Amino acid sequence: MSTAISAIRDGDVVRITLTRADRRNAFDGAMIDELTAAFTAVGDARAVLLQGDGPSFSAGADLDWMRASVDLSPEQNLVEGQRLGALFAAIDGCPAPVVAAVHGHVIAGGAGLVATCDIAVAAPGTKFGFTETRIGLIPATISPYVIGRIGTTAARRYLLTAELFDAAEALRIGLIGAIAEDPVAEAERIVATLCGVGPEAVRATKRLILERPSPDELARLISEVRASTEGQAGLRALLTGEDPPWRSAPS
Repeated sequence: MSTAISAIRDGDVVRITLTRADRRNAFDGAMIDELTAAFTAVGDARAVLLQGDGPSFSAGADLDWMRASVDLSPEQNLVEGQRLGALFAAIDGCPAPVVAAVHGHVIAGGAGLVATCDIAVAAPGTKFGFTETRIGLIPATISPYVIGRIGTTAARRYLLTAELFDAAEALRIGLIGAIAEDPVAEAERIVATLCGVGPEAVRATKRLILERPSPDELARLISEVRASTEGQAGLRALLTGEDPPWRSAPS
């Protein structure tokens, strides 16, 4: 039985919770594998809600797990790096939108988790940081997602200096999308909104954002979507003033 995370399908939503509260949800090999499996098994869920138990969302990598890496060979360390990279790729490429509710400390790989989510909401007192360089490491596997989220200007400051910064700064640079006194409640509201849009349309739109197709491919895609069952149902609902079927269907 999993002790690192909880992953529960609740109607149209998959709720994933980091459950290593006694370790500030720092991730080790087990958590990495369980999270990767959970995000690759969302099926036809319409949204994923990610949060952490205890006082912090995630303090990054577990110290015992990092200590063990000292005794690994270069080849074994490469495998561990690929394992971590697969986790971030699984979240970033999750077909369903991923909403994170974060609080406490969101550090190093924990901040990387946030950068791979589609939408993140933070409590006002949340502290963020990409602290790898403090201990002579680099934010390698998370860097593509972080730079894509906050841009090179902010990345050149915070990835290099390893400074901690607050939720207001995280919002300013685009790491998070909102600050809320109750981030879980706000994340739930966003998830409910996502469950009210076309399920295939929102997945296709996420692919557009990630893949940035050519103009010719975009023209082909919109023609296919307009002719699809969901597209036709949405257009009919718009013209008749009725709810489209995905809003009236039970969740």
